[in-house]
Parts: sequence; structure tokens; C-alpha cells
Amino acid sequence: MSEKIVTIFTDGACRGNPGVGGWGAFLSYGDYEKAICGGECNTTNNRMELTAAIKALELFKRSCKINLWTDSTYVKKGISEWIVAWKKNNWKTSAKKTVVNKDLWLQLDLLTENHEISWHWVKGHAGNPGNEMADQLANQGIEELIASK
Repeated sequence: MSEKIVTIFTDGACRGNPGVGGWGAFLSYGDYEKAICGGECNTTNNRMELTAAIKALELFKRSCKINLWTDSTYVKKGISEWIVAWKKNNWKTSAKKTVVNKDLWLQLDLLTENHEISWHWVKGHAGNPGNEMADQLANQGIEELIASK
């Protein structure tokens, strides 16, 4: 019997950058599926991309094997490449500036500690069903925020 792995698709959206933003995540494990979304005022697309991954990982109560798909090269490269140097350099870039969105990177880094996560990039708006669902959820997050005002 093969081991089951949780699959997560995440996406962020922003109307204006900065502007009203939304995040969405679609999770699946076997026959189980869960969709989550939310929104924030005066944010950026990169913050929403990071928030989508954070909110998805916050759902887990125990360690899991996860395939996490994002259409954000910022998230994918940040968590799988750049973060090593950022941590080594006390959250400073090679230009000696504080890492942008450090607060969210710290949260994401902490949430990844107890999981075995494979990070994957998927081309956005290219017909991938999981990515399209995450995109719809991110936009739903914006719409729900606007409607609540």
C-alpha cells in the first residue's frame, strides 16, 4: 500500500499592488478535500502568496508529507533556496537589507519544521485544475472582504 501524501495548491491575488488582496488554498488527501480563503486590505501579491501557504500549513495538527504547489516563484525560491542564506545572515539579503516580508517568512519557516514538504512551481492561469481552484479561492477572498465592508 502506498503512503498517502497531502497535496496543497496555493495562490494569492491583489487588486492593485499594494491593494485589496486575497489568498486561497485547496488541500486534498485521498477522498478528502478542503478549500480555504481570506483577504486583507492594503497588502501585496507576494504577501498573499505567502499567506496562502501559511494558512494551509496552520491546519495541520501532526507531521505530514506534503506536496505544495504554488505559481509564485517568489514563494518557491524563497522557501527552497533563499531562506538558507537569509537565516545565516540574520534575515538580511545579500545587499544587507532586511528581507521583505520577514514576518511571513518567519511564520512559514516555523510551520515547515515538522513536515516533509516538497515545494513545486506550477504555471499560473495555464489550466492546472488545482491552481485554478486556488486562484478562484484567492479572488473569493477578495470578494468576501469587499462585501464585508
